[in-house]
Amino acid sequence: MNTVKPTFTSFLFDLDGTLVDSIPDLTTSINLLRHELELPAITTEQVRSYVGDGVGLLVQRALPAELFSQAKRDRFVEIYTEHLTDETFIYPGIISFLEAHRNTPMAVVTNKTQHLAAELIQRLGLASYFQHIIGMAKGIQRKPHPDMINLALQKLGEQSGPTLMFGDHHVDLRAASAAGISNCFCAWGLGHDDGLLSDFRAESTDDLLTLFPGRHS
Repeated sequence: MNTVKPTFTSFLFDLDGTLVDSIPDLTTSINLLRHELELPAITTEQVRSYVGDGVGLLVQRALPAELFSQAKRDRFVEIYTEHLTDETFIYPGIISFLEAHRNTPMAVVTNKTQHLAAELIQRLGLASYFQHIIGMAKGIQRKPHPDMINLALQKLGEQSGPTLMFGDHHVDLRAASAAGISNCFCAWGLGHDDGLLSDFRAESTDDLLTLFPGRHS
């Protein structure tokens, strides 16, 4: 893990567990789907352990194998869209960091479905900070494959330069490494590092401006 503070000219962020805590609304939506299927509710901690790999795997993990189908996935998306920002919140300290780096090109790279990611960011008032939002869409492989990061770098173009990926899950670390960029593990989030060493590690959002000072630091 680096101790020297390099100069990064662009930042990429995971969404769930890095910028926002979406577990309350994901739990509500999963349990509404389970209720429709006459299944008992599951706990927030169970849902927390299922996230990080996209909507399909979340729903697959939350249902008995014999009940999972594309139709069930689609129904979950309908329910979740209705409850997308009921209780989801931006982690304390994130806005301060984004404000301090407002002039830095930034993008979101998430395994969340593209339209849900864009809608969530818009509803929470984060859209002005990011030039691009890269979510799950047809023809693109999800993290830990580097496709999403490479697409973000392509869209940022010459602005990208040395780039850092922030994420709370090992898929973020793996995707960044595969794309040849640096990573920072966000230990406050929903995921885990799977024992991987990250280039940087932020135990809390308070560490972000210490590690990567902005214009207000």
